[in-house]
Amino acid sequence: MLWLYLHFPHLLLDHIRRSSENTSALVIVEGSGQKVIQACPAARDLGVDANMRLKTAVSLAPELGIARADQQQETRILEDQARWLYRYAAHIVLVPPNGLLAEIGSLQRLYGGVPAVWQTVEDVLQKHQLTAWPGIGHTPLAARLIARNGKGTCTADKSHCLQTLGKMSLLAAEFDERTCTRLQRLGLSTLGEVFRLPPADMARRLSPETLAYIQKIQGSRPDPQTPWQPPHYFQQQADFVQDIEQSQGLLFPLQRILSELEKDLCWRQQDTDCLLLVLQHRHAEPTRLRIRTSGPEHRAEAFLSLISLRFDQQPLQAPVVSLRLTVKRFLGREAPGGQDLLGESQDLNEAWHTLISRLQARLGENALKQLAPQADHRPERAWIASGVRRTSRAMKTTANQLPQRPLWLLRGPQPLTEIPQAWFTGPERISGGWWDGQRVHRDYYIAQLNNGQLAWVFRDVQEGWFVHGWFG
Repeated sequence: MLWLYLHFPHLLLDHIRRSSENTSALVIVEGSGQKVIQACPAARDLGVDANMRLKTAVSLAPELGIARADQQQETRILEDQARWLYRYAAHIVLVPPNGLLAEIGSLQRLYGGVPAVWQTVEDVLQKHQLTAWPGIGHTPLAARLIARNGKGTCTADKSHCLQTLGKMSLLAAEFDERTCTRLQRLGLSTLGEVFRLPPADMARRLSPETLAYIQKIQGSRPDPQTPWQPPHYFQQQADFVQDIEQSQGLLFPLQRILSELEKDLCWRQQDTDCLLLVLQHRHAEPTRLRIRTSGPEHRAEAFLSLISLRFDQQPLQAPVVSLRLTVKRFLGREAPGGQDLLGESQDLNEAWHTLISRLQARLGENALKQLAPQADHRPERAWIASGVRRTSRAMKTTANQLPQRPLWLLRGPQPLTEIPQAWFTGPERISGGWWDGQRVHRDYYIAQLNNGQLAWVFRDVQEGWFVHGWFG
């Protein structure tokens, strides 16, 4: 087997920086807030570096942005990276707090070799604005050590991998301090020298845990890895160093998150019609915004437009410290209707859903009404005004499946005062209403009057003639 390990040395730092348009100096401090553990390039240019005391860093850069490390936050961010990597490799293992492991031996034929896999991952890392040290090894631990020491190269040669490992110091091989001391007393200083110990001497001189660790690096002892499975929902969060006071400041991180959502939906071959946006405030209850579309949608620009309209109608009640977007409802995707084979003609169904969604976002979900059929044969009672229905597919009816009806239906039948000049269709008999005491018994025709108008007329049981509607 062949493994690829991705080590993210600045995962939390990258996460915060790509959610903000501000490129000023930023550092991540440990939980106690006393020591810097990550520094962005702008901070390093000012002399700030990792392991520096925060007081010293602030004296070098008075406008320094500060974020505190959080274990749960780092785990969540690592899962976000595993989600996009899962699109390219099925067997993924999370190695908290800053590592991902992927089996790539089975992908060589799919991608056309290790260089193609390597290049694909590097391209995606660049698009996501992530700093990662990749490493390839024939065992999970070998790939991890190569990556964490920044020694990764694009090769599947096992001898090259063992040579790279052999040059590592005992500390670089991540032996604990007690084991390093024991190995140094034996005159060993590199991992290669440890590998050259005879197996019998290794078992006698080292602890069982150290022996197992070395054998897992070499591949002589099994090291099974439990694969990570992506959740059945989409969720991403943006965290801010400085509170966002205006809703327009939220559109930049939302654009990135919605772009990720669009890619996720395209990968799933699904759409959605419901987004939940939660805005976290420092001294107020979270704001929960449910963004609905009138039909299935996957385009980031459409979602961003609806959210922007919602922000216009509902200003921020307090500054925002973070936002979280969640999608749990997924709909099957259908081939767009009304397009030719080249996809150059306009999809009218998609345009209709976009228009309805924007109107509802601006005017309110209950502000729009649509006409819907009602189970009644009497024309004046065969329709009802109801809320706009959310549907995942367009209604498909053809004109010859239903009888012709006028677009202009009168409030009530009006007596016909002249004999029609021409008759076209009919009779169409409608008889009903016996269940509510307002029974009708009519024969309908489409006729042309002397002035050229097309009328929908009927004759009732009393032999009276009436006009009930007009055709355009």
